[in-house]
Amino acid sequence: MVAYHVQPGKEAEFQKLLEHSWAVYRSEQTVFLRPHTLVRQTEDGGKTAYVEIFTWIKAPDHASEAVKVVWNQEQTLCEQRDGKDGIEFSEVQLVPTK
Repeated sequence: MVAYHVQPGKEAEFQKLLEHSWAVYRSEQTVFLRPHTLVRQTEDGGKTAYVEIFTWIKAPDHASEAVKVVWNQEQTLCEQRDGKDGIEFSEVQLVPTK
């Protein structure tokens, strides 16, 4: 799971970049196509954050240069908030429901 704390006024640019990043991940065959979930939320102060959930095929610590370029671009559009990094990574597990 990745949480992105997007700078005010950069939301549209960031959303386009997320679409591009997903295309890069898929072309590099580093992520599974499903599940892939992207949600947007409003944080305190009316600022936008996106949360993206997906599964890596290849460990992200061995990312290609193309993926690293995307990550650097994402970082430039995000900001630290409430003592948290502009981009936060968490490992989560899918919980099956009935």
